[in-house]
Amino acid sequence: MEFTGVYHRTSEQMSYPLNEDELIVNLKTGYDVERVFLHYGDPYEAGIMGGSEKWTGKREEIVFKKRLRHQLWWTTTLRPEYKRCKYYFELHTKDEVWYYFEDGFLTPEQVQMEGRMLQCFIVPWMNPADVNRTPDWVNETVWYQIFPDRFCNGTPEENTLDIVPWHAGPVTNQERFGGNLKGIEEKLPYLKELGITGIYLNPIMEADSTHKYDTKDYTRIDPQFGTNEDFARLVKKAHEHGIRIMVDAVFNHCGRRFAPWLDVLEKKEKSPYADWFMIHDWDNLEKRADTRDARFYSFAFADWMPKLNTNNDEVIDYFCGVCEDWIREFDIDGIRYDVGNEVSHRFLKKMRERLRALKPDLYLLGEIWHDASQWLAGDEYDSVMNYPLLSGIHDFFLDKSMDKAEFEYMVNRCYTMYMQQNNNVMFNLLDSHDTERLMNRFHDLDMFYQQLAVLFTMPGSACIYYGTEIAMEGGHDPDCRRPMPWHELSSPENQEKIAAMRSLIELRKTAEACRSLYFHFPGEYREERLVEYIKLDSQNRKLEVLLNCGEEAVSVKEEGEVLFSRKYENGVLEKNGTLVRRKREE
Repeated sequence: MEFTGVYHRTSEQMSYPLNEDELIVNLKTGYDVERVFLHYGDPYEAGIMGGSEKWTGKREEIVFKKRLRHQLWWTTTLRPEYKRCKYYFELHTKDEVWYYFEDGFLTPEQVQMEGRMLQCFIVPWMNPADVNRTPDWVNETVWYQIFPDRFCNGTPEENTLDIVPWHAGPVTNQERFGGNLKGIEEKLPYLKELGITGIYLNPIMEADSTHKYDTKDYTRIDPQFGTNEDFARLVKKAHEHGIRIMVDAVFNHCGRRFAPWLDVLEKKEKSPYADWFMIHDWDNLEKRADTRDARFYSFAFADWMPKLNTNNDEVIDYFCGVCEDWIREFDIDGIRYDVGNEVSHRFLKKMRERLRALKPDLYLLGEIWHDASQWLAGDEYDSVMNYPLLSGIHDFFLDKSMDKAEFEYMVNRCYTMYMQQNNNVMFNLLDSHDTERLMNRFHDLDMFYQQLAVLFTMPGSACIYYGTEIAMEGGHDPDCRRPMPWHELSSPENQEKIAAMRSLIELRKTAEACRSLYFHFPGEYREERLVEYIKLDSQNRKLEVLLNCGEEAVSVKEEGEVLFSRKYENGVLEKNGTLVRRKREE
């Protein structure tokens, strides 16, 4: 057996309570392992210390598995009667049987050896307080990300001289277009008709830049966008339309005009805020240049965004209070933490404890672009922005040498990184204010919709960036932040695109299987770049997704109800064609 391919721990995403009654147990093995059995039971079934009676446990086969590039991921769900569980694994290859314990591998003869102290895996107690709980409503939410200055100007009559005329095409980060909260409120009926049930807002608190990631005042809506009263009204109106609101929180760093930073600049080490930041060279604090000289830490090397010391108790208490006020004053539904992997774990743990006490179903989302397991144990974030899925989807469509097995490995990797609770509310996206726009990557509308079909049928919640409904183009920052071309939406071409987006959103909302955690890749077709996967709902009803990413048309079985398609007719799925259909009951 390939021993180096086998891995399990009673921690992280390998063994954890799904709820108060169910325990998820996962195991990685090499491809040489053909069958896995789990021996499990209560640790005290043979007495307190084992006594003369030998502990054996119940033996069950683990039948569910996912393929990773070099390993298999086996998973099962147990219901420990007394909230405790003791277990070990029985692994079968073609020619061998091995038993896997906490301290390693044993032969069948060694397991049966009289008097041997078997070191089983142990889950001592499934404490309800330790269960990773995420907000149920998020899985059913379709998000729409808005960059406020570029979405809609609801008060054009109040434009000042520094506001650039609204236009399509390339932009800079210095231009102000006048988008504001009243403009967003004005477009709520449009968003509701599109099917949107959640808005993710880029920062709206007072700051000097157009992007607002250099916060000046965390308690005040930026006057360019409106007032605190305007935002409270927007949230109230959004809720009346069945739309939740998530705000962007910039707590890793602040702007150069944040009052505590100004105080530090004036008083240096004597400032009561001296430890709110990470300063190493007090003599050169006012120097204006990037921070590669390490005089103080900042976001990246931007000297105009000094890094906050989120290890400091006063900083933690201040920002907990800021968020509590956001909840009380505005009734927000979620918080997205900018640069969410650089603030301290201590900060996030305290933040979650205080905010969940105030609003138990508040959604806490971290901006993390890599494996975020250490932030998703149930005491910090509920979820992260699923950039690994975005990257994996993009790379598969870019690299024609990758076959459908590589797509399967990629998706399975993304959904075996975290607990099911987190997967259920993962923030899935294909582009954002930080990336090139989706349509810009291949300039192919059919490939654009293929990728959207994946987005809307994956576990978690789906988010589209404003303008994606009309396949807006735009390169990397700042080009991805172009104004929304409202004057172009009525064209037949854009109305057709909006109808397609509305169809995908409706599919997501009405077909439970689209939102389900359960999927597999059946491999019924021989074509190397015909992606195929099945989603299952709670009644085991099947939804089939077929994407022809190859160069030739493919004949597929004509069965089931077609729910969404492009370039599909009479059983033939053309190059770059998409087919989503409900499978007939067998």
